[in-house]
Amino acid sequence: MLQNPAAKYRPFPPVQFVDRTWVNQTITHPPIWLSTDLRDGNQALIEPMSVEQKLQMFQMLVKLGFREIEVAFPAASQTDFDFVRYLIEQDLIPADVTIQVLTQAREDLIRRTFASLQGAKQAIVHVYNATSPVFRRVVFGLDRLGTINLAVTAATLIKQLAAEQPDTHWRFQYSPETFTATELDFAKDICDAVVDVWQPTPDAKVIINLPATVEVATPNMFADQVEWMHRHLAQRDRLIISVHPHNDRGCAIAAAELAQLAGADRVEGCLFGNGERTGNVDLVTLALNLYTQGIHPGLDFSQINDVARTVEDCTQLPIHPRHPYVGDLVFTAFSGSHQDAIKKGFATQKADALWEVPYLPLDPADVGRSYESVVRVNSQSGKGGIAFLLEREWGLVLPRRLQIEFSQGVQQMMDAHGKEMTAKELWQLFEQEYLQVATPLKYVEHHSSELVEVEAIAVTLHLNHQPITLTGQGNGPIDAFVSALGMNLRIHHYEERSLEQGSDAKAVAFIEIAADFMPTPIYGVGIHTNIVTASLLAVLSAVNRGLKRVPEAQQHSILQHVATVN
Repeated sequence: MLQNPAAKYRPFPPVQFVDRTWVNQTITHPPIWLSTDLRDGNQALIEPMSVEQKLQMFQMLVKLGFREIEVAFPAASQTDFDFVRYLIEQDLIPADVTIQVLTQAREDLIRRTFASLQGAKQAIVHVYNATSPVFRRVVFGLDRLGTINLAVTAATLIKQLAAEQPDTHWRFQYSPETFTATELDFAKDICDAVVDVWQPTPDAKVIINLPATVEVATPNMFADQVEWMHRHLAQRDRLIISVHPHNDRGCAIAAAELAQLAGADRVEGCLFGNGERTGNVDLVTLALNLYTQGIHPGLDFSQINDVARTVEDCTQLPIHPRHPYVGDLVFTAFSGSHQDAIKKGFATQKADALWEVPYLPLDPADVGRSYESVVRVNSQSGKGGIAFLLEREWGLVLPRRLQIEFSQGVQQMMDAHGKEMTAKELWQLFEQEYLQVATPLKYVEHHSSELVEVEAIAVTLHLNHQPITLTGQGNGPIDAFVSALGMNLRIHHYEERSLEQGSDAKAVAFIEIAADFMPTPIYGVGIHTNIVTASLLAVLSAVNRGLKRVPEAQQHSILQHVATVN
């Protein structure tokens, strides 16, 4: 890189505006949408779409709600020409959909374009020529007047050829290509000259498209350019101002949104930002940005995954996992603090209330995404995310201190392996840590009976695989069992929950126990169709986990006492 880039690159000159208004505007409705996936998007592919793929894309665009679709550059290739003919001859264009085709301002290409549209019910003919100084000087060798004459000649021919096919409802669009690098006064002059040829009316408007053919400045400067044109173009009430942002500076979304504030009525772009070089503006992101502001975009992305897979299949381009709204990871949180906030948000979110789940600007369900990947666990995750997954996937609502305790074990596992832990792997670890701890004490069966003001219990266990029976009394089965064990256990916390619905529903019991031989209180978990059995299993889970943390000699002494206490 140059130490002094100013020696090679010049800054973009700002528009001299002292009374710009777009900064105080708010977007209140969607623009007119034009998908150019089949033209600009297709010409940017290493392998252009086949007819079958283009038809699949076209039908999907119609289903999504696009009513203006740029389908081809028919004079550029026989494939494009044939596709336009196929759509028309097979009557595949719905009555409320208008196809658009692109042509350069050359007589032979314009005539070829109209030949492709023979028999169309309605069509937009989109003509362009480059207008910036470098193109006038270097590419075409034309001055301002020569460039205007080129555009006017093309516009005149288009009007003539359209008149020769009166059965088609024609609309016209002109683009001063490389608009962003064109002097504004000249851009106005050439657009006015073209419009003067076409003579639009308030009921039959001409589209003036202002393309950021190459994005050359910040979005606010593009907005200034658009507002200047919006305020100075002749016959503004008979025009639709369209924008066609590219993403060379990575700001196409912002440029398109600010352009709408500045007076643009229409936006051209591609699904997921396909297109030449860095791509066109992403119409999905634009639309869903509106949706998250409470404005229906007029496009239906209820099944965003299906749309994404179709686009990937047709373009052979993968969608980045971090792509807004549709990427595989955009509704995913790994960070522990994020996970905790999301979990709490879901817990309080009401179905008929305004959406207020932290870190999720959009309810994944609104675009057909499941909650399956909202929270995922890696080395950066915390107790909130772990608890969320166990609750969502397995119905386990963990007490807070158990969340903390189990998350420490998960963290150790992640630090050791360094890989993401799936929900299934998380459950397996939970089972291993709390539900499958059957040594040294394993539950076999129990019998209980109510006495006067107390409950008696007899529990058969395996102690290191040898059967023993313990008996005890207390103010309930848990208290009686704790008494039978004779370990001076203290219960700090106990709760029970149902895991499933119905008569055969399983119950889960959580118990936090302290004892003199345990350095800290410890949790146990039990799951069973019988809540008493689940509670006893939870006690044994905690006891076994505690015993594993003491020296072998001390463990032996404790268990010997248990074996002889009864």
